[in-house]
Amino acid sequence: MVTFTKNILIDGSREKPILLDVCYKHTQESRPVVVFVHGFKGFKDWGHFDLMAKAFAQEGFVFIKFNFSHNGTTPGNPLEFGDLDAFGKNNYIIELDDLGKVIDWVLTDPSMAKVADKNAVYLLGHSRGGGISILKAGEDPRVKKLVTWASVSDFLNRNKKQTIDTWHEKGVVYTFNARTKQQMPLYLQFYETLQAHRERLNVLKAAKHLEIPFLIIHGTNDEAVDLKDAEELHRTSKHSELLVVGEAGHTFGVRHPFEELSFPEHAQFVIERTMAFLKE
Repeated sequence: MVTFTKNILIDGSREKPILLDVCYKHTQESRPVVVFVHGFKGFKDWGHFDLMAKAFAQEGFVFIKFNFSHNGTTPGNPLEFGDLDAFGKNNYIIELDDLGKVIDWVLTDPSMAKVADKNAVYLLGHSRGGGISILKAGEDPRVKKLVTWASVSDFLNRNKKQTIDTWHEKGVVYTFNARTKQQMPLYLQFYETLQAHRERLNVLKAAKHLEIPFLIIHGTNDEAVDLKDAEELHRTSKHSELLVVGEAGHTFGVRHPFEELSFPEHAQFVIERTMAFLKE
């Protein structure tokens, strides 16, 4: 029997809550915890993430997915970007702190006491969430294994000069969401926070010093993050494995909304390889 509890509210950063889902199969023993970290313009209920949670639970993991406190969704409507002001106020430091709060919850909440193996907390991050997961794994010894899907390798140099100039001139830049047709703001504080915390936000430096097992998965046809990012992460990290998925795109064949009862081929392959790695 699988227990799937959705939309648990926990404290997040700057007085905004984190919304969290937990999925696990009932057994007599505690089991490893996989914390899934969504990417830019992502959310915990996107696409196949519910189906994925159940798949991990069936294989003996506690699967946790959550919305960053400032990802633009709200507790009342976690499927839509209804709080664009929060989205504009988000930054990498907030996301790192939110992820830390999720790990805290896993290790201290009474509901997890007999469920979660506190010595087996693993991170699984997609895209920007991959970069956040690398940084958190580098600074938090509670993380014992790491997997990234289509991860970025750098936060410090991703902003073009024109974008930086617009930030300084207007205080805001906008990113277009092709799915929702929304113009989503990013306020100047995003860039200022990045500059103020360059040392903490150096993804490659964090990868270089990782001493835990690290699986890097990336598609050859990724339209959002170049395969070179994965190759650079692999060259930099001493304990990494690189799995290149031929012809796979950024989301491994999944779109939102997702109503199928099984995974696309690339997503199925990636999920199976991820679970095998985490079981080793």
